[in-house]
Amino acid sequence: MFDVLTTAEGWMSLLTLIVMEIILGVDNIIFISILADKLPKRLRPRARIIGLSLALIMRVLLLFSISWLTRLTTPLLTINEFALSARDLILFTGGVFLLYKTVKEIHNKIEGLDVSPRVSPARQFGKVIFQIILIDMVFSVDSILTAVGLVDELSIMILAVVVAIVFMMLFAGWVSAFIDKNPTFKMLALSFLLMVGFLLVADGLHYHIDKKYLYFSMGFAFLVEFLNMRERHKRQQGLSTGRPAQEDS
Repeated sequence: MFDVLTTAEGWMSLLTLIVMEIILGVDNIIFISILADKLPKRLRPRARIIGLSLALIMRVLLLFSISWLTRLTTPLLTINEFALSARDLILFTGGVFLLYKTVKEIHNKIEGLDVSPRVSPARQFGKVIFQIILIDMVFSVDSILTAVGLVDELSIMILAVVVAIVFMMLFAGWVSAFIDKNPTFKMLALSFLLMVGFLLVADGLHYHIDKKYLYFSMGFAFLVEFLNMRERHKRQQGLSTGRPAQEDS
């Protein structure tokens, strides 16, 4: 099954696909982390693991159903020159759902509203997992269709997905803790999800926007905020030691 990995070309395809899956999984990690943040601390790690495990299962099942997956791009309805496919419906619906959840979360943060759950932890946990399943389905379809366009070997695609998801599981807790600890980064993360939602809606309407522009701009924004965070930390250290902040001459 993995005979293709005996060649340099096979290894290059595998590494390329792993990197792509990890990059495309960033939005999934952020969304899962923000949803899990609504749960009691003892349930958050379980929600992240279950969420990413469901993403892994869905992507592997989709890979074993490539013939069905490719039919998602077959037009279901044609209006003038606009051909609507199942893929378009999935991306559009998922994008609208992501926009709704993100805008609601941003509004709550800005207004300082109390968003603590009014239901039992078990019911809230089930609600969070259900929302994770919905968005996992959208991200999985987008991710696997991209993978199918890059690589022909099913074994390479499965191995790349497994490695990428395991990598995300290892770092999801750190990402979640970092975002939760730094409110400004959390707002940036929500802004990133907002843009992802717009891209999904646009893609569903056949307006394809290359995601590399989004990743570059958000990466630059995170870098600037990281530098601001370091500057604030240095300033607080100076105040705690009684040293006056340096003034520009």
